[in-house]
Amino acid sequence: MNTVTLHPSILRAYDIRGIYNQTLSPADATAIGRAFAACLASKSLGNKVVVGRDGRLSSPQLSTALIDGLVDGGANVTDIGCGPTPMLYFAATHLDANGAIQVTGSHNPPTHNGFKMVLDGKSFFGEEITELGAQCAAGVPSKKGGKSEKRSVFDEYINRLLKSTDAGNLSVVWDCGNGASGPVTEAVVGRLTGKHQVLFSEVDGTFPNHHPNPVDPETLEILRSAVKSEKADLGIGFDGDGDRIGVVDARGRQVPGDLLTAYLAQDVAKRHPGKTFLLDIKSSQLALDMLNAAGGDAAIWKTGHSHMKRKMAETGSPLAGEMSGHIFIADDYFGFDDAIYVALRILTQMVRTSQSITAFMDGLPQQYATPELRIDCADDRKFTVIEKMQAVIAQSHPPEAFTTIDGVRVTGNTGWWLIRASNTEAMLVARAEAISPEALTQLVSEIEAVLANAGLSWSFV
Repeated sequence: MNTVTLHPSILRAYDIRGIYNQTLSPADATAIGRAFAACLASKSLGNKVVVGRDGRLSSPQLSTALIDGLVDGGANVTDIGCGPTPMLYFAATHLDANGAIQVTGSHNPPTHNGFKMVLDGKSFFGEEITELGAQCAAGVPSKKGGKSEKRSVFDEYINRLLKSTDAGNLSVVWDCGNGASGPVTEAVVGRLTGKHQVLFSEVDGTFPNHHPNPVDPETLEILRSAVKSEKADLGIGFDGDGDRIGVVDARGRQVPGDLLTAYLAQDVAKRHPGKTFLLDIKSSQLALDMLNAAGGDAAIWKTGHSHMKRKMAETGSPLAGEMSGHIFIADDYFGFDDAIYVALRILTQMVRTSQSITAFMDGLPQQYATPELRIDCADDRKFTVIEKMQAVIAQSHPPEAFTTIDGVRVTGNTGWWLIRASNTEAMLVARAEAISPEALTQLVSEIEAVLANAGLSWSFV
């Protein structure tokens, strides 16, 4: 019996993630593979598993070890090699696999790595990850019949991405950030009309040019500068594994994920009137109002790509989006978060509707909102703090004025504020949006007071 006790810090809410050779080792990867194979067998789902990896320096070693564990557990593995996480999701569907695992550290530092998992076409997360860790510790016996093969789905994926795409005569700058989306982006751009400049498409796990986090304004500076110098219509950036998108319009403005979703909804809602359109808990009231105005039925849900995909399946939602740049399109696509596909849908919509992202942003009313506010809070404390806040708010506010589906979001006559626990980092996340600068200042004061009442000293500067 093979027993391995995983470091408890790596068993996250949405995936498994740790520091290579500190909290996550190749031996751990083998144990995870063996336990995942056992999970498939216990559910009688079949034994076909697709494995992919991002461009981090440790990904080849972890991928090899993971595949060894899967094979030892009796799985039939198809290794699709290095590529973005959405290509792994595509391969799972295209190859009719029973499970899929991407070796990726997403947008975390170069020393980090981990695994995003799919079981029977659904995100494998939460309690399932906890149970997987327990399975590794209890031990999983080897099982005969496992095997592995290498197979590329690159060309099929590119063809599917480009289906029905129309880039017209647009001028676009693409920033791959040396992440796993580089080769796919180059292949896609090579078949588009218009003018395109691709930055940092060489896969390099040291990320020598900038950290690939397209939501962080600092990481978009090079892209913003290139858009200006090229007089481009827009700039598009990807995170390290290609499932999150960042967009800069022709004026250099960063387009948040909720407003990007609202832009896409102008088109998608025409084909799905009255359907549920999802935004995560951090999203603005403006974006929610725009989804409703477009003909959708806007709803807020928990932050996190796994939560969103599951809720989309439950509600039949054709479109969902998060502030973090995860955008999910089920309208003529698979419903998973594929930043490259989202980029192509944006270009196509700009061409076919003659409404650019820049014009869309120009037409929005003035927003008075904070950026995402990050408040340090230890992992072993953050959820307790949130529970205390929820209890206080429940006693001091009427039920219609707040929601606790993910942290606590309080809505009043002048706006709303949110505090939630990050599921991936040792911190709380806060946001506020108001009808005026003065009202926003008041809402931020409320956040400070609520945090102080929970024993956290923090102020917005």
